[in-house]
Parts: sequence; C-alpha cells; structure tokens
Amino acid sequence: RLAYTSNNCDGQLVSALPQSSFSSSSELSSSHSPGFARLNRREGAGGWSPIVSNEYQWLQIDLGERTEITAVATQGGYGSSDWVTSYLLMFSDSGRNWKQYRQEESIWAFAGNTNADSVIYYKLQHSIKARFLRFVPLDWNPNGRIGMRIEVYGCTYRSEVVAFDGKSCLIYTFNQKLLSTLKDVISLKFKTMQSDGILLHREGQNGDHITLELIKGKILMYSDTKTHPSNAQINITLGSLLDDQHWHSVLIEHFNNQVNFTVDKHTHHFHAKGEFSYLDLDYEGNMSFSCLEPQVVPVTFLSSSSYLALPGTSGQEEVFINFQFRTWNKEGLLLSGKLHASGGFLLYLSDGKVKISLHKPGKALSDITAGAGLNNGQWHSVSFSVKRSRMSVVVDNDVTSSAYASIPLQIYSGDAFYFGGCPSSGNISECNTSFGGFQGCMRLISIGNKAVDMISVQKNVFGNFSDLQIDLCGIIDRCLPNYCEHGGECSQSWNSFYCNCANTGYKGATCHYPIYEQSCEAYKHRGNTSGFYNIDSDGSGPLGPFLVYCNMTDTTWTIMQHNNTNLTRVKSANRENPHTVFFKYSASLDQLQATINHAEHCEQELAYHCKKSRLLDKPEGVPLSWWIGRTNETQTYWGGALPAVQKCSCGLEGSCIDSQHYCNCDADRDEWMNDTGFLSYKEHLPVTEIVITDTDRPNSEAAYKLGPLLCRGDRTFWNSASFNTETSYLHFPTFHGELSADVSFFFKTTASLGVFLENLGIQDFIRIELYSPSEVIFSFDVGNGPSEVIVQSLTSLNDNQWHYVKAERNIKEASLQVDQLPQRSRGAPPDGHTRLQLNSQLFVGGTASRQKGFLGCIRSLQLNGMALDLEERAKITPGVEPGCPGHCSSYGNLCHNGGKCREKYSGFSCDCTFSAYAGPFCKKEISAYFGTGTSVTYNFQEYYTLAKNSSSHASSFYADMTLNREEITFAFRTTQTPSLLLYVSSFYKEYLSVILTRNGDLHIRYKLDSHQDPDVFSINIKSMADGQLQHVKINREEERLFVEVNHNERMKFFLSSGTEFNAIKSLTLGKILGNSDVDEETMKANSQGFIGCLSSVQFNHIAPLKAALHHSSSAPIIVKGRFTESNCGTLTGADSTSSETTHSFADHSGPIDEGEPLANAIRSDSAIIGGTFLFLITVIISAKGSENEDSAESALKSELSMQNTASENQKEYFF
Repeated sequence: RLAYTSNNCDGQLVSALPQSSFSSSSELSSSHSPGFARLNRREGAGGWSPIVSNEYQWLQIDLGERTEITAVATQGGYGSSDWVTSYLLMFSDSGRNWKQYRQEESIWAFAGNTNADSVIYYKLQHSIKARFLRFVPLDWNPNGRIGMRIEVYGCTYRSEVVAFDGKSCLIYTFNQKLLSTLKDVISLKFKTMQSDGILLHREGQNGDHITLELIKGKILMYSDTKTHPSNAQINITLGSLLDDQHWHSVLIEHFNNQVNFTVDKHTHHFHAKGEFSYLDLDYEGNMSFSCLEPQVVPVTFLSSSSYLALPGTSGQEEVFINFQFRTWNKEGLLLSGKLHASGGFLLYLSDGKVKISLHKPGKALSDITAGAGLNNGQWHSVSFSVKRSRMSVVVDNDVTSSAYASIPLQIYSGDAFYFGGCPSSGNISECNTSFGGFQGCMRLISIGNKAVDMISVQKNVFGNFSDLQIDLCGIIDRCLPNYCEHGGECSQSWNSFYCNCANTGYKGATCHYPIYEQSCEAYKHRGNTSGFYNIDSDGSGPLGPFLVYCNMTDTTWTIMQHNNTNLTRVKSANRENPHTVFFKYSASLDQLQATINHAEHCEQELAYHCKKSRLLDKPEGVPLSWWIGRTNETQTYWGGALPAVQKCSCGLEGSCIDSQHYCNCDADRDEWMNDTGFLSYKEHLPVTEIVITDTDRPNSEAAYKLGPLLCRGDRTFWNSASFNTETSYLHFPTFHGELSADVSFFFKTTASLGVFLENLGIQDFIRIELYSPSEVIFSFDVGNGPSEVIVQSLTSLNDNQWHYVKAERNIKEASLQVDQLPQRSRGAPPDGHTRLQLNSQLFVGGTASRQKGFLGCIRSLQLNGMALDLEERAKITPGVEPGCPGHCSSYGNLCHNGGKCREKYSGFSCDCTFSAYAGPFCKKEISAYFGTGTSVTYNFQEYYTLAKNSSSHASSFYADMTLNREEITFAFRTTQTPSLLLYVSSFYKEYLSVILTRNGDLHIRYKLDSHQDPDVFSINIKSMADGQLQHVKINREEERLFVEVNHNERMKFFLSSGTEFNAIKSLTLGKILGNSDVDEETMKANSQGFIGCLSSVQFNHIAPLKAALHHSSSAPIIVKGRFTESNCGTLTGADSTSSETTHSFADHSGPIDEGEPLANAIRSDSAIIGGTFLFLITVIISAKGSENEDSAESALKSELSMQNTASENQKEYFF
C-alpha cells in the first residue's frame, strides 16, 4: 500500500462532522447524546454522558475515510460536575477489531480533565491512521458522572490498496535498460489475519534473491547472494503478533552494503552485498484493489477475575463448543460447564497444554490432555465435543493433538457455559476451581455449531461478563523489544516478562549487573589469592567477561595470554616473502583495551634473537622487521625503546654492539645477538602481529618470543575524592541510563547524613543518600511518581570505614545493596513509564540546591560500568580534595597472622616482617621439609661476642633476653616417633622442648629452674604422628600455660618450676647439634631429630623458618642437612616424606599447571581449581622454514644459551 499525506497535518476533524458520525455505548438522555460531544460547544446538555458510568462505556467518531490523526483534545460536560480524569484511545479501519493506542512502550491511559471546561490537548507521539476513533473512559470525577466533549486533529490520508486471496500475486519484471541505483528502498504496509504467508520475493538477474515471509506472526527476511558467497545467507526475524488484522509497516533501505530492515518501530542493521534493478509491473490470480475486513470480534480477558458467561440449552445429550484463543500464560481456566445433574467439566490450560477434567461431587472422573506449547502467543483452535458416552477435544484441527475418553455419565448439559473464569459472587458448582482465570484473547466462539454474536453480548442482549474488552485483542509482546541485556533469554506471561541470565555472566531482573569483578585488584581486596578469575572490564557495559590469571603480589598483576608463546625460529624470509605471525588472545581487543585503560601500567616482553638478520638496517630507512599493535599501525621501536623513535633500547642507551647502529641485530654479525625488552606504551599494546623479512641470506636466521600481556593496578579502584564542606560537590555530564542504570561506589564518613549523588530532569530524578547513620536511600522518579528503596544497617555506617553501595534501576525493578547486607528491591508498576529522562548535571557529594551535602570520602564511583575520574575533577574544585587517606581502618583485617597494615596513597599493603607467613595478605604458609638429621638453629645472642668485651657477670648481659611470656605457633606433619619439634635453650641450662613421644603424644617440657626437673605437660588426644597436618598454639603467661591443638578447646596448665625464662640463647627446629643438658625423653626424641614438614613457625615476633628460607644471608641462622621449601600446609593427608615442590610465580607467567577460574571467587581462602584452560588457537600463517616443534625450540634455546651474548634475558613464560 502506497501512502500520500499533506505537510500540515493538524486540522480540526470533528467540528464539521454530521450528527450521524457520532455514536456511543449508551446515552443518559437525548440531550446527552454523542452528537453533542464537540469541543467548546454548548448545545443539548453540553456534552455526552452515558446512562451509567462504568468502564464499559465509549464514545465513537466515524471520520468517513481513513485519516491521519496527530492530536486529540478533551473537555468535560459544559457547566457540570461531569468530566473524565483518564481514558483510553482506540482506533479501527472498519468499526470492528479495535486496537488500543499506546503512548510509550507500556503507557495506555491518557490523563484527562480536572474540571468541566478547561481543554486538555495531547500531541500524539506517533500518528494514528484509521477511520474510526473511540474514547473509553477509565476514571471520572467521583462527585459527578462521565461527561465528554472532544476534538481530533489531523489530515486526510490516501493510499493505494491491494487484497490477496492466498493464490494471487503481483509480479514486477526487470526493465533491462535501467541500471542499478545507488540507494534501494522497498516500503509497504500490510494487514492480515493469517499468521503465515509470502509477502514479497525479489530476484536479480544474477540469481541473488530476497524474500519476506510471515511465519507465526513474525516477518522472516532471508536472502541468498550467489555473487558473494562469503556472506551468502542472511536470516533475520523481526516483529511479533503481526496477524492481528491491523496495518504494519515494512521498510528495507539498501545503501552501498548497509541494509536497514524495519518492521513497525524495530530496526535491524546489517551488511549485505548484491544488486537489484528497477522493475515493471504485472499481476496474476484473484485480486481486488480494495481491502475487505473480515467481521471477526475478538474478546480480551484482562485479568484472572475476568469471565464471559454464555447461555447453553439445558438438558441436551450432546455438547459441541469451538473457540480460538491466544495467550502467553501457561495456566488458566478456558471453559467450564455442567454435563450432568451433579457433575461438570473443566477445560483449562496447564503447562501450556489443554486439559479436561470431569468431576462429580467429591470425585474426579477422568482427565485428558491435548496439544503442547500453546502459550506461545499464537491463535490456537479448540474443538470440544461430548456425545453419548464419548468425550473428545481437538487442538488446532490436528488429529495428532487430539484426545478422547469415554464417560461413565448420562449427559445432561447445563444452561450456561463459563469462558475464561468464574463469577466471584454466587456459588456456581460447575465453575468452582482452584486455578486462576484465563488472561488472553478468544474469538470465533460457537456453541452447538452456532456462532456467538459478541456485539450482542457487548450490548447486554444476552450473556454477561466482567472485566472484558470486546471487539479487540489486547495481547502485546513484552519481549519485543527484548529488554534482557547481555544475551539474556526473554520469556513472558500476560502481565510481565522474565529474563533467564544463566551463562551470561550477569545477574538481576534484566541481566544488567555483572557477576564478576572489574579487575584483579578488586578480587584482591575481597581477600582472594592468586589464581584464574573471570573479569568484566567494563562492568555492566556491552563487553562480556573473560578469563585472566591474577598474580596477587604486593602489586596486583593481570596476565592475559595468547596462543603462540614458543620461541620460534625463522629462516628464508625476505621482503617479497615475509614471515608473518598473528597472535590471538584469550579476549577480544575491545576487552583487552578496557583492561589496559583501567591499569596503571602494562607491559609485554618481546624477545628477538638474530644471526645475520637486521631489524632496521638504516636509521630512518624502511625497516626490515616490524610489529603491529592494537592500533593496527606498524611499529618500528623494539623492546625497551620509546615510541616514535626507530630504535632498540641499546640505541637509546648508547650501548649497542656496533655504535653506528641503533640495534644490536643491525650489526649484522654471524653470531647470535639479541634485542630484547619490554614494550610498555599502553596505547600500542598488545602486540597482534610480527613481520620478519631479513633471514634469506646464507647463515641468516632469527628467533622471536612474545610474552603474555601484563598489566598491574587498577586506576579506578582507588580513584577517590574528599568532600570537606557541606556545600561542596563535583559535577559531571548528565547521566544517561534511560532503561537501565547502575551506580556503585565506596564511601567513608563520620557525618550522620548527606547526599552521595543526584541527577535531575524536568520531573524525573535519581538520588542516593545517607539518610541517617544506619540508613541508605535510593530514590528516583521515571514519571510514575517518586519511589524509594531503603537499606537499614544494624551497625552505624558513619564509622569512618569504607562501605560499598550498589544501586540499580531497570524497567522491571529497582534494587539497593549496602556492603554484604541483604539486597532490597522494589518492583516497577507493570504498565507505567519506563524511561528515566534526566537533563541536569550529575552532582556528586552534594545537590543542586547545596542542601544536605556529603562530608567524607567517595571512591571508585561507577555509572553503568564507566568510572568517573573524581581525582581530576577534585583538583579544580574548591572544598574537594583528590584522594582519601585511611584505608587500613577498612582493609587492615585483610592482613593476617600478625601482618601489619601500611597505608599507601592508592590503597594499602600488608607488612609481613614479623609474621611467619608471606604473600600480599601474610596468608601464604612458609613450610619446609626436614630430612634425617636436619637442623635449623636461630641464635638470639652469641655468648662470646659479649663475654670477650667485658668481665661483668653474665646475667647483666641477658636482662633483655629474660621472658615472662611466650607465644608459639607452628604446624607439622610427620609419621615418625619420637620426634623433636622445637627446642629453645638458655645460657643458664633452662630450656623448653616440644616433642612427640613414641606413642605419638605431644609433650611440652619447660625447665625454668636449673635445679629442678622440668615441668612436663602431655596432650594425648590421639597419635599426632598420623601424617595429617597438626596445628599447635602454645601461650605462656608467667606460671599459666595455654595449649590449643588443631583449633580445639584451649587447655590450661600451671608451671611449678618458675615463671622466668632467663637468658635465652637459641631456638632449634629438628636435631639439636652440639651438647645440650636435657632430660632423657627429650634426648630420645633428639636422637632422630625431625623428619617431615614444619610450617609457619612463630616464636614471639621471630619467624625462624621464614628467616632460614628467605633471609638466610642476613639472619643469625645456621642450617645443617637436607632442608627444602615445601607446601605441607596445603597437601594435607599426604605422606610427610613425599617430595614437595612449589612453583614460583615471580615472573608473572601464571602457574605451570593449567587451571580454571575460581568459582565466582568470593571465598577468601580460594585455591586454584585444577582443570583445563583452553585458548582459541588460530592457524598461524608463517613463511616456509619457520620451525615450531618442541625439539627445534629446545635446540635453539641451548644454542642461544651457549653463546654468552649481550644482556641475554632467559625468562620463561608458562600458562
């Protein structure tokens, strides 16, 4: 259909219409008839009023021909108390099968009048093209009745129309003379009741073709492009419920290779090749150039309390009922009635299937089921018949989805059938049901093979109903457009839609908010240790999560690997036949870019070895080899050099082998040399391609190796500002989060209230504030009135510690989370305004009115995954300072085992100097394996260094080494008894020994008086030499001794030999070397020493194992025998004598064992979960002569290492 409209489309359409063009559901009197409903007129009673005021009344205008309507206006009845406060607008081509006008995605109602005479004018967001218009009052002045005067604005609308009968078609043929055009447009409108059929098929001379086909009420566009097989097939589906006998528009615009395909308001953009020419016209088959309107009257069951009661003929021995329905709901009562004096039937939807159950009082007789998936929004027909003793139901006229049953009843039909539900009043036995009413549409209802006239029902001639809309089907597809983000799957019921977020990496009502953290830094500050993690660099933005290795050292490193980590040898490459290698990463370049942008620093090691193979040849000349990074530009600087200078690092430092050249390789010598170093210019990383051309001369070759992309830190995580006055704030551009918005940040304050952020619109707004010391409120308005979500904390939030806030608002709900408190949420009204429309600046730390400003710090502020740079803005804003001190008060608890929190400008670090543990949080156990006879001795003071300088009595030297209390912790694993675990000696023959006896008991022996026998404390819970890891904690406070084994209850003992441990000399782990005056049991234990694993040994502030393993050169420590670092703390249950190894991650390579991400990485004690980590491996296009085999690589490595070339870097990467 081709349309013509005039330019100025705002003429008055109602004022000149004759009386006969007005009609209504009823009229109060002849002077209240619909003909008096013209705007600003006073004839009759001064407007239309119906006989009763209820929601089934309407006022209708026939404009005489199809018209474009652009605006409407309403008034109340002249000089009365009668006006309408809200109404629906409906339109139709034929006066049948109405359609409701929607202003926004889900706004149906128009706000009406507040008095009798003022005019409320509405410019329609999108014009209506129809002949008939209907105003349906929803609400009116409670002190009056319905009263209306109206005007409609628009202009005439003419279009050519053609009707098809399913066998006919219009044929256009090519005009060979016309060349193909630059821009190609196909535009049409269609209306149909059929859900399937070909709308258009178009074929080019070269065999390219495009087809538009209606399938199940959606348009499928598919094309086959023979001339461009690379993108030959295109299949796109758009639209929904297009078989509703209303006009729908289709537009295809083809410009160059870009195609825009639009159905109604929904557009899909894609690229396509193929050419079409202009056409001539012909047709065949039965066609008419007018549009016939089938007189089908659908009804809409609006709610679960809707019903339609239709009369039947009672006492019949047979029942035949046919109808069609469409719905999204899986459940609902379709039909019920009597079949017997005391029994009846229920025909209902259950899990998308039609079921029938017969019942007598207290007894269900039989149950049959037909069809499946009938809640798909399509029209489905149901034929239900009962004849003699046989009952049948057929769905969609399909014999395969039909069901039969025999009935043990004499059939005796009732006098009424109830469709869609039951009346709430009156106890109607045949309609008593526990399941809810039907929500959806029905049409073509017939009882006893006689069609039901629904217009007569509407006029109350027969039957009755409640909460129905007659003569329209109000079904809408709530999954079009699909508001589920990030690939979430949309499903729907009549009133709402739902998003399945499984496997998307996102959560929430619309799959908007990321499950994963944005960086390794964020994981680290949840207390996580090194391992594989999914990170989502842009938060709730469009980029998905991807897997990285997080190396949690004092600084946090993110390691992103690629598919070609080998040292690769290149021969026989020249300018005509270069060796080109491409690197494919475990993430897309967009994902990598987001991570690089977040990071404080990124680097990538590029090792290049050469023998008679040059890189640059002549300065400023054409390079012989180069690499390409993220910007897709050729780069000619090599490891360690700066961008824009065509040099290697030795050229910058002036240390090249040949001072005439800027790279070692350019010396062109017949021996292995290298130009290796780190590339660290963030904008050029990562390296995606390397091209080598100079290896085709005799004895000429090269080798390269590219390390993983390494990034450290997260600039946004610590980006913060301090607000020092209540009137100070930072302002940023307007926040755009129309359909979904999320805001997250950390705050720290001692104030009891203040606004964190605010953004205003004309009416809409969004605000997050600390309302009281224990209450955070997220408030907003999207046009449905102000709404708020409140989280209350049991503890004060103004304790000057960091607290986390996350607020999200989407078209389904709003939610607010504070710290780890339960999330609070509030659902959105089902058919309200959905768009958040803001226009002011975004105020952070205050408001536009300068009231209730926030005092304190805000950090890591993110809006829809984008970080705001608070520090930069704070530098130029009075009353606000960049940065925020005092992170240890919040994060100090992440420093474990005696580690001390140290403040940094960006964050904090754990100082493990006085801890027996290591690692970023002092949680990494330091363990060692002791072999037979191994001894580790830590000397507190050497006797002779003091004695030879003085003649005074010894005790005066050791006053500082007298102890009233000891705190000792350690863990061990062994199967050998007896064993000496720990021994502390003194210059005065006092000592402490901790041993395992022959039967595996733990003995603690204190001798604090050289003239007495030692105090012996025995712990004999079970044998502790069982190969399991045993944790021991010993605390002495003067004469009291507390012992805790394996975190069980603390045991208390008392010493009798004294309270002072005088002049302590040394602490020994394993075998005591040299003479020692100890008791017999300790001697027996010492004969073997200790064989097994000791872990995390701490004696007061001294950590002897850590000193022996990490500081052996500087600490006063002596190690004898086999002593190797181990990991006995994690390998619980294994045999203590097995060999134990650990991997060092110091080179950021990631572990040698491959692994999976930590499951959601929330537990603070997470360990790497073993498994397989796959990268997408692309085929590497390489020139002839490139060797990639392991044997070749190891041969090359040995060759390179044999030659002691300049500053060779032998760093290995594993992943």
